[in-house]
Amino acid sequence: MLLIKNGSIVKNNQLIKKDILIEDDLIKEVADEINFDCETIDAKGCLVMPGAVDVHVHFREPGFEKKETILTGTKAAAKGGFTAVMPMPNLNPFPDCYENLKVEMDIINKDSVIDCYPYATVTVAEKDEKMADINGVAKYVKAITDDGRGVNSLDILKHACYLAKKYNIIVASHAEDNVYKYDPKGEYVAVKREIEIAKETMCKYHFCHMSTKESFEYIKKAKADGYKNITCEVAPHHLLLSSDMIKDGNWKMNPPLRSKDDVNATVNALIDGTADMVASDHAPHTKEEKEVEYSKALNGIIGIETSIPLIYTYFVKTNKISLDRFMDLFVYNPNRIFNLGNRYLEKGYVADIAILDISNLHKYSVDEIVSKGKNTPFIGYELYGFNKCTIKDGKIIYKVN
Repeated sequence: MLLIKNGSIVKNNQLIKKDILIEDDLIKEVADEINFDCETIDAKGCLVMPGAVDVHVHFREPGFEKKETILTGTKAAAKGGFTAVMPMPNLNPFPDCYENLKVEMDIINKDSVIDCYPYATVTVAEKDEKMADINGVAKYVKAITDDGRGVNSLDILKHACYLAKKYNIIVASHAEDNVYKYDPKGEYVAVKREIEIAKETMCKYHFCHMSTKESFEYIKKAKADGYKNITCEVAPHHLLLSSDMIKDGNWKMNPPLRSKDDVNATVNALIDGTADMVASDHAPHTKEEKEVEYSKALNGIIGIETSIPLIYTYFVKTNKISLDRFMDLFVYNPNRIFNLGNRYLEKGYVADIAILDISNLHKYSVDEIVSKGKNTPFIGYELYGFNKCTIKDGKIIYKVN
C-alpha cells in the first residue's frame, strides 16, 4: 500500500485537496482524508496528476547509445513526470519492418521504466524512396513517421495513409518540403499539401512540432471544416524562444527557432485549442556534437525534464491557460488521440502518477540532468512545477531526495 497525503488534484478547473491510496498497481481510494498505516508521501503544496505523456522523444537506441539509451531516456522521462512516451524511429536499424522493430521492442521490454510506444517508419530507412513494411509492423505500433525529415514522395505518403486508416494507426508528420527546408515556407507548404492527403484518405494525421503562423492557420481551418482526424503538437522551445535569442549550438533544432510573429502564433495555438498537446521533441546529443560553431552543431535539444515546469510556469501560473487545459495537453489528449488508454486519478485506474511542486521555485541545473544529453538552453531557468515524485504501476520510480 502507498498513500499520497495533502496533495491537490485538478477537478472542474480547480485545485482540490485529496488523499490517494494505492494498492498494488491500482488506485484504491481518492478522498478528502485517508488515514492508513503504510508508506506515505507528503504532497503538501503539490499538484498530483496522472502521469504525463510525451508523444515525441528521441531515445537513440538502437544505434546511437552515446547520446541516449532506452534506460537513460525513460529515467529522464520519469524525472520529468512522464509515465508514457513515444520514441522516434530515426535509429539504426530503422524500425521499417518487423525484424528491425523487434530489436527496439526487445530493448524496451528489458530496460524501459515507463510505458514506451515505439514509432515505425513510413519509408524504408527514412529515405523517402520505398514504403516501409507497414503491414508487418502495424499491430505493434500506435503510429508511423519519418521523423527528422519530411516525406516528399506524396504517392508513397498517400498509400501509407490508406494503410494507416486500415489499421487505425496515426501518421505523424515532420512537415518539411525539400525545396525550402528550414525556411518557414518549408514547413507550411508541406502542411498545406499533407492536409489535403489527410482529408482524402481520412486517416488520423498528426503534425509534429508546428512552429509557423501559416501552419496553424491551415490546421485550424481543417479542424473548423470538420476534419477532427487532423491534430498537432507544439514544443516548449517554440513557445518560449525566438530566433533573435540564439546564442550557440544548444539553441539549434529542427524546426529552427522562428520569428517573434511565429512564436506569438504558436502561443495562440496553445491557448485557443489549435494545438492538441505539448511534446518535448527531446533530442539528446553528445557534448562534442553541440559545442561546436553553430552551423556545424547537430539539430536538437533535450526537453523531457523541463517540459512540464516550463508550461506550468509560463502558461498556467500566468493564467494564459487553465488547469484543465494543462491536463488535456499533457495527459488526456495524447492518450485519446494516440489510443494509449485512459489515465485518471480515480478508483480502479492504474496508479501512474506525477507529483509536481507548484509552490516553490527551482533553478534548473546541469548537475540534476538525468538524460545523457546536456544540450538545453533552459539551464539556469527558475521554474514552478518541477516533478518531485513519479509512480508507475503503483511503485515509486523517481523521487526527489
